[in-house]
Amino acid sequence: MTQEQQTVDLPRSVFTGLAEARGGAVTGNVLGVINYTTECTGPRVENGRLTLDLHMAADAGEAFAEVWTTGREVVTGEHHGVVYAHDGEYLLVAGRIAPAGRYTEDTRAAYVAALDLMDTLGYKNCFRMWNFINDINADNADGLEVYRDFCKGRAEAFELFHFGDSEVPSATGIGSLGGGIAFYFLASRSAALTSVENSKQMAAYHYPRQYGPRPPKFARATYLATTHTDRRSGQIYVAGTASIRGHETLHAGDIEAQVKLSLDNIEHLISDENLAAYEITQGNSLHNLDNIKVYVRHRSDIPAVRRMCEERFSPNAHIQYLNVDVCRADLLVEIEGIVA
Repeated sequence: MTQEQQTVDLPRSVFTGLAEARGGAVTGNVLGVINYTTECTGPRVENGRLTLDLHMAADAGEAFAEVWTTGREVVTGEHHGVVYAHDGEYLLVAGRIAPAGRYTEDTRAAYVAALDLMDTLGYKNCFRMWNFINDINADNADGLEVYRDFCKGRAEAFELFHFGDSEVPSATGIGSLGGGIAFYFLASRSAALTSVENSKQMAAYHYPRQYGPRPPKFARATYLATTHTDRRSGQIYVAGTASIRGHETLHAGDIEAQVKLSLDNIEHLISDENLAAYEITQGNSLHNLDNIKVYVRHRSDIPAVRRMCEERFSPNAHIQYLNVDVCRADLLVEIEGIVA
């Protein structure tokens, strides 16, 4: 069977309560459980499941779990400090970088471990990454913003593994409430990937030096399909999206304008107009976005953000709102999701 003929199931995830996730309410084979909770702990295998705790909630009432499931038997393990679970087609790998005065070297090492694992196990198609960075807008020991410090280490790791610009996955780099840096990645063995950019934004990996010594290396979205010829029914993994046009932040200090532009950016990103350049024709709108995470810098803005999002997303969409810092000090909101 050729690669073009081979078909594979697409991954699935669900938001649920921590008690439900821990108590086994989510049935089937679990690839991983990501807890958005009140503390950050290193990844581990717990009750046979890859588990990662992220410090993203101020109290237990805000906590939730993201559970990734599969129809296949799951194997778990550890590799040079990162923990993984895979089912023969999809791999979830998670890691944590302890708090430090500088992050470039430790980020590079952790990413190298994860990318080396992907190569070793044969999961070379990385399609989604999440990074949660405490004190993301603060300066490191050398006066460099922590997010830019992290981006430098990530870029160096990608170079070691020869990731070209067209091969980088969609990603989120967002603040957290503690614990250094935590991350998790998804990769596939044979599913077909297409990195997608937004025609109204500069590709992040082309940002000018004013945003740091190395630009952020990620795609605006990744199209994941069952075959290399499927251009109509795949999933679209939308990266963290903010109020940016070209490479510049717009509407500094205006939460409603930033939310509107963030939503407009996603709407354009997944539209036929933008996807035509990649020969993808799914006819998507914001009503097709699900498993949405909305990151809001100021808690007092959450009611307004929620109202605007609920006006434009499907009433059936699953949405979680998190009160954390965003990757630029002048950004107030960031939004991500999946078209499945």
